[in-house]
Amino acid sequence: MLNALTALSRGTRLVYSSGMRRYVFLPVLVNLLVYAVMLYYVLGHFGGWLDGWMAMVPGWLAWLEWLIWPLFVIALLVLIFFTFTLVTHLIAAPFYGFLAARVETQVTGRPPSDDRGMVRTGIDAVGRELVKLAYILPRMLVLFVISWIPAVNVLSPLLWALFSAWMMAITYLDYPMDNNRVSFADMRRRLGARTWPTLTYGGWVMLITWIPLANVFLLPGAVAGAVLMWDRHYRSPGSASRALSH
Repeated sequence: MLNALTALSRGTRLVYSSGMRRYVFLPVLVNLLVYAVMLYYVLGHFGGWLDGWMAMVPGWLAWLEWLIWPLFVIALLVLIFFTFTLVTHLIAAPFYGFLAARVETQVTGRPPSDDRGMVRTGIDAVGRELVKLAYILPRMLVLFVISWIPAVNVLSPLLWALFSAWMMAITYLDYPMDNNRVSFADMRRRLGARTWPTLTYGGWVMLITWIPLANVFLLPGAVAGAVLMWDRHYRSPGSASRALSH
């Protein structure tokens, strides 16, 4: 039985194996550039953001400064995480879509059902990424509002964790599904029908994205892992693929 962690491990070894490394260079370069730009911007503005945040705190709440400051830092880290994730995948989507197609060809011995070539795959991947954003952003806004509602917001950490895992699953498992002509709505249904593999895979990818710098090199492995998960769990639900049975 192929589980999420095994898929990620196999996927990472696969993309850095001989013959596949050339497909990883551009995604890694894009991730490095986005990472460097965001890190430079955040470090340059963090102090100003913190001062501005603290200036909005009423004087009668000054005694809570010790609590407000770490809450701001946590909120900022969450915001940076989601921003980095969304921006990186929007820019790297063309390369990830093509990488997923090459991995599927090597692993299964057959190309995706819609093998469109690099340029067409890239263009379609960007369009699909915009569809994902239209799905993800409104739900992020709802969770953000919930986070500020007294009593209800005690559930917000759990909700954010589940949503983050779901978002990562949608983001990565969609690459092989898009390459195989699975619509976005059908993709969500397939993921929802296999809740445990979906959330565990998304959860592991989410943890990877939190590893500074290392995430730049591990995310292409998550793309390959998504192909393995697709072939085992989602291509033909209920049956195992011969190519991944050994």
